[in-house]
Amino acid sequence: MTICFATNNSHKLEEVRAVLGEALHLKTLSEIGCLQELPETQDTVEGNAKQKAHYVWDHFNVPCFADDTGLEVDALHCAPGVHSARFAGPQRSSEDNIALLLDKLKDIPERQRLAQFRTVIALILPQGEWLFEGVVKGTILGHRRGKGGFGYDPVFQPQGSHKTLAEMTMMEKNEVSHRAIAVKKLAEFLQTS
Repeated sequence: MTICFATNNSHKLEEVRAVLGEALHLKTLSEIGCLQELPETQDTVEGNAKQKAHYVWDHFNVPCFADDTGLEVDALHCAPGVHSARFAGPQRSSEDNIALLLDKLKDIPERQRLAQFRTVIALILPQGEWLFEGVVKGTILGHRRGKGGFGYDPVFQPQGSHKTLAEMTMMEKNEVSHRAIAVKKLAEFLQTS
């Protein structure tokens, strides 16, 4: 099956391809002729995932899926949440976002910095629309560790691991990550429907 993954993020594309393997033939936005930035104006990760998938379906009539992810920190009342990518401003800088997050948590002991990454994937096919969710719980560290991954990965340590997501290999990350969990649910659905 050929399907478009509605993202311009090369890191996400690499992670998703690693999970799916040869199960699906993924097309990028540029391969279907979509060169514009997809809208993300909703107030939930579910809403943003659906908005992006519907944009591709409505404008290009291509089966597709889109994701959105939020980092939800307990001590910050689930912020930055849907605003994770733009937490420190419209420049969408991972470095700036991490710096702001660590500043907001500076007076909170590490053991109380519980958080979770939550990804929602919206899938649109000619026969309908479906949502798939992946969650990984963990802790926000007080400093960056690791060179891999992207976004908040250098400060997020999943429960049960001694590594941050940025210290893991792609294979290790795809065993535990929120996006990998959601993508595996998507793959199972597509293989059985």
